[in-house]
Order: sequence, then C-alpha cells, then structure tokens
Amino acid sequence: MFSLLVNIPANAKWSQNGVTIAGGNGQLYYPHGLVVDDDQTVVIADTENNRIMQWKNGDTTNGQVVAGGKGAGNEFNQLNQPTDVLIDKETDSLIICDQGNQRVVRWSRRSGTTQGEMLIDNIRCWGLAMDEQRYLYVSDWKKSEVRRYQLGEKNGTLVAGGNGDGGELSQLNFPAYLFVDWQQNVYISDRNNHRVMKWDKGAKEGIVVAGGQGAGSAWTQLYHPKGLFVDTLGTLYVADQENHRVMRWTQGAKEGTVIVGENGRGAGANQFNYPFGLSFDRHGNLYVADWGNNRVQRFSIG
Repeated sequence: MFSLLVNIPANAKWSQNGVTIAGGNGQLYYPHGLVVDDDQTVVIADTENNRIMQWKNGDTTNGQVVAGGKGAGNEFNQLNQPTDVLIDKETDSLIICDQGNQRVVRWSRRSGTTQGEMLIDNIRCWGLAMDEQRYLYVSDWKKSEVRRYQLGEKNGTLVAGGNGDGGELSQLNFPAYLFVDWQQNVYISDRNNHRVMKWDKGAKEGIVVAGGQGAGSAWTQLYHPKGLFVDTLGTLYVADQENHRVMRWTQGAKEGTVIVGENGRGAGANQFNYPFGLSFDRHGNLYVADWGNNRVQRFSIG
C-alpha cells in the first residue's frame, strides 16, 4: 500500500492554517474517513450524503461522486452512511465500509461503474486498512474487535479485541479507525477508551501507544480519538476529535504534541469542528476530514 511509505522528518512542522481542498461549499455532509492517492487525489466517505466523493488535486470546486449517491439504501448502487474508504491499487477499486448496511463493498474505479459488489456482510464495520499482502482489516465497533480477511473470505481471523467491551489490554471499546504497518502490526483508535492501541502481529493483547489516561485535553490524554496514521519512523498521528486537534506521538512517548488545531472549536483556518478522518500524501502534507465544518483541510508540511 502506497500509504505505508510516507517519510516524515522527526522535526517536521506543518502550516497552522489549513486550506480547504474539498467541501466547504455544501458538497459534503459530515465526512468521516478519507484516503489520498499518489497523485494527491482525495477520496472521502461523505457519510450523511450516502456516497463516496473524489476531488482531484487543484480542483477545489467540483467533487465527483465515485460510489453511491443514489440515496440511502441497500441496493448495490447505494450506500448507507459509509464511514471509511481505501484504494486497492491491484484491482483499481475502492473498498468501502458501508456502515449503515453492515457490509464491506468494493466499487471499481473504472468509468461507467454504476454499482458495487459485496465483500463481507453482517459486520458493524467502521474502519478499514490493507497491508502489503493485500489482507483487509476491518474494525467491528459493535463486537469491539478487528478482523483480518483475505479478499473473498467471509469470516476472517480475529487480530485484536473480541473479548467484549472494556478497558483491559485484551479489550477494545468502540474500535474506530485502523492503520497497519509493514510488519502487519495493527494500530486502532480505541474511541471509548480514549486511547490508541497497537496490536503486534499474533498478540493476544495490545499496548497503549497514545492516551489511555482517561478523557481529557492534557498532552498525555485523548478524547474520542478517530483517524490515525503511522509514518516510516513509527510516529503516530491521530485526530483527537473532542479536543479539536491533531496530535503526534513518537514511538514510546508518554505524551504527544499538537501539530495543528487546539485553537478551540470553530471554522477558522486554524480550527476544527470535530476532526474525524486523517491521512497524508507521499510528500507529508496532512489531510483532515473536518466533520462539523463539512470540509477537508490540507496542512502543508514546512
């Protein structure tokens, strides 16, 4: 996966004022997860519009509907509150967490595609990730677990959680977004435990790599973390939703640092209104789905 290869210098800084590169003009309605392609095309789960939108780099006025957009429903040309999306290069397709329909679907990116196909059903999915071997990872917020699937497989293998809701190291409580590194270690935003967990491949329990000190706004804390990303140094970036900020946690750190936001909740260029999805392009520019402002902000790396 191209997203695994982002080299970000340890001392990197980002502009504090974001530029709206998608939405902000009535075209997005509570966006959730997003992914950035090699050419800086941004693909966004436009949740309340029941569709996936795409913006080409430089075209800030017109997004293109690339999946759904036929109203909420469970037909294969429809989506119902999708929360995450990823790009499968191998098949030139989008894999979508169609959360409201309790399924994961795949839509070809080729022009003329009018409907998707079922990959997994009966799953309360929220977040998706794919590793270099093209295994698909899906968080199930209802079962508080993460499973790994070979494409085409229906049941998958449990890789994190699955021990009921709770705050123990073997448990999760509303696992939201995911990131998988090149060693198949899984990072999970454990929303209701206000922490990010890392489950090493094959582990029976995870380790806390950010937060875990209860809900709060201290730099040791998170409050309902959502989107996350890990660079080649193993540095974690997380959208700290209720604190309206994006944080960076270096490996082994007991506290994070704020890289953008923490300027109160609002619609300014340096503010968020509940940041959800988070991603980087290959140059290290940061993209944030700013849920309550119905926009995607790009923060340029300095």
